[in-house]
Amino acid sequence: MPQSTAIVAPHPRGTSGSPPGGSEFTPLLRAVKGQGLLDRRRGWYARAIAVNALALTGLVTAVALSGDSWRTLLLAPLLAVFSARTAFIGHDAGHAQITGGKAAGRAIGLVHGNLLLGMSYSWWNHKHNRHHANPNHIDKDPDVAADVLVFTGEQAKGRTGFRRWLTRRQAWLFFPLTLLEGVALKVQGFRDLRRQAPGERAVEGALLVGHLAAYATLLLTTMSPGRALVFAAIHQALFGLHLGMAFAPNHKGMQMPDPDGESWGHLRRQVLTSRNIRGGTLTDWFLGGLNYQIEHHLFPSMPRPHLRLAQPMVRAHCRDLGIPYTETGLVDSYRQALSHMHEVGEPLRADR
Repeated sequence: MPQSTAIVAPHPRGTSGSPPGGSEFTPLLRAVKGQGLLDRRRGWYARAIAVNALALTGLVTAVALSGDSWRTLLLAPLLAVFSARTAFIGHDAGHAQITGGKAAGRAIGLVHGNLLLGMSYSWWNHKHNRHHANPNHIDKDPDVAADVLVFTGEQAKGRTGFRRWLTRRQAWLFFPLTLLEGVALKVQGFRDLRRQAPGERAVEGALLVGHLAAYATLLLTTMSPGRALVFAAIHQALFGLHLGMAFAPNHKGMQMPDPDGESWGHLRRQVLTSRNIRGGTLTDWFLGGLNYQIEHHLFPSMPRPHLRLAQPMVRAHCRDLGIPYTETGLVDSYRQALSHMHEVGEPLRADR
């Protein structure tokens, strides 16, 4: 099993870790801009969106033509895979990777999130931007807030009843729980409508309802209610699992900033809390570019195909500063994330 590596080179610094000339991040940003790696890749994204749209159209057509047959269920895993591809496009639109125009980016996000997936683009953006601003910060990152799962011993101490039982076993239950993520994302989107301004709520709500109506119509007009339910269950479960497998390796088990301690600059805040996944073209495709989590967090608006190109520059810059740059294999990333969750639940298992 491949082990993670944290590339570090000793380098004398002050207590803040900042070089005498100013921000640790500025030289890297200047170098990345100089290579044109923050320039938009509209042609690349146009092709990606077109291919994904053709794949979804083909799968929906195949479901309609297959009719009321158990063989139709074989299409559900494929639809789950391309639903995840759709989510990755919506993610990139939210980070302004596809277009610099806010209206155009929102339109792409609404189509790929609300209309095609039944996920609220506004809810996702609001939550995800807070995560990017303070990754793994227990008080500011919504992704590590105590909910179904917990990520610190302090969070675990406050668990009672069923949630306490869940925390004891959360490492074992993590992947089974991701099977519910596809449905949970839809529910969260509808719940978030109350937060949105009236105009935004009207657009988002109409698209969410439109998605549900079209999805139900497709399944119920092509197969029996029983088969339709099974198809939807397989599709949504595997969609949630795919997203969980893409997002789980990124931060779980990495450093968590001390809320009361010294604040990190942008470079350290993003690098020390993130983990990259080694791999080639297949890994890039399966994880939607999120395997370059360090580069993505340092440069959220960087187009997905440029993340691989920026990696050597970021790695070298971290080495020069003596900042750990963590990379690992995909399987080992899951081991590390699950080990952290298992460790958090240990006191509750010992105190039974």
